[in-house]
Amino acid sequence: MTALAERGRVRKFLSLVMIEHSVFALPFAYLAALTAMWTQTRSVHWVQLALITVAMVSARTVAMSANRILDRDFDALNPRTARRELVTGELSVRSAWVGTLIALAVFLAAAAALSWLCLLLAPVAVFALVLYSYGKRFTDYPQVLLALAQFVAPVGAWLAVTDGVPGAAVALGIAVGTWIGGFDLIYSCQDAEVDRRIGSRSVPARFGIATALRASSAVHVVTVAAFAWFGAAAGLGWLWWAGVLLTGAVLVYEHLIVRAHDLSRVNRAFFTANGVIGIGLFAFALADLLRLGLRA
Repeated sequence: MTALAERGRVRKFLSLVMIEHSVFALPFAYLAALTAMWTQTRSVHWVQLALITVAMVSARTVAMSANRILDRDFDALNPRTARRELVTGELSVRSAWVGTLIALAVFLAAAAALSWLCLLLAPVAVFALVLYSYGKRFTDYPQVLLALAQFVAPVGAWLAVTDGVPGAAVALGIAVGTWIGGFDLIYSCQDAEVDRRIGSRSVPARFGIATALRASSAVHVVTVAAFAWFGAAAGLGWLWWAGVLLTGAVLVYEHLIVRAHDLSRVNRAFFTANGVIGIGLFAFALADLLRLGLRA
C-alpha cells in the first residue's frame, strides 16, 4: 500500500510539472549542444548529451514545481487553474517541495558532471528559472522574465560543451526566449479578466488583450530574425533555412487563429503549433548538421 501511495505521489508530481512539455525546451538544448559539438569535433559526445538531457529536464522540473507551489493561491482563484493538484489537495505542498529539492539535487549533480563552470553558474540558472514565478507580483511584464529563463537552456547547453558562449549561442537563446515569451503573451490573454480581479499582473491584464496580441506578433518577428542570426553565425546550410521558413509560417498561422474576440483556439496554438516548431525545426537542424558532417 505504501509503495502504491508513493507511486501515486510521483505520478501526481509529474502531472503537476507537466513533464511531457519538456519537448518544447529539449530540442533547442540539443540543437545548441549538437551544433557546438559539430563546430568543435564534428562528432556527437553521447555522455555530454545525456548529462545535458538530465540537467535540462531536472531544471525545468524545479522551475515548474516552484511556480506551482508559489502560485497555488492565485491558481485557486482562477477557474482555469483551480483543478491543479496543489489546489485540489491531490498532492500535498510538502510532497511538491520534496520533488522540487530532488530535482534540484539532480540538476546540480548533472551540472557538476558536465564541468566546474556549469556547476558554478547553476545557481544563476535556477534563480532565472524561479524568478518568473514572482514576476506577476511586481511587474506587468512577467513574460520578459520567462524569456530570460528560456534563454538559459540553449546557452547553457552550448556552454556545457565548449565552456564558452559565442554569438551563435546568444542568438539561439534570444530566439527561444522570445518564442516562448511571445507565446505566453497569447496564453495569458485567457486570464486577463481574472488576473485583474485577483491582482495577478500581466501585459493583457494591464494593457488589454488586443495590445498583448500585437506585442506577441512583434516579439515573434524577433524570434525569426534571431533564428536567422543563429544559422548565419553557426554556418548552417539550406536545410536549416528551410526549417526557419517553416517556423515563420507556423508562427503566422498561430497568430491568425487567435483573435482578441476569440481565444478558443489558444490551446491549438500551444499544443500543435509550438510542437511543430520545437520538433520540426530541430529535425531540419539535425538533418543539416548530418549533411554537413556531424558523426554519431
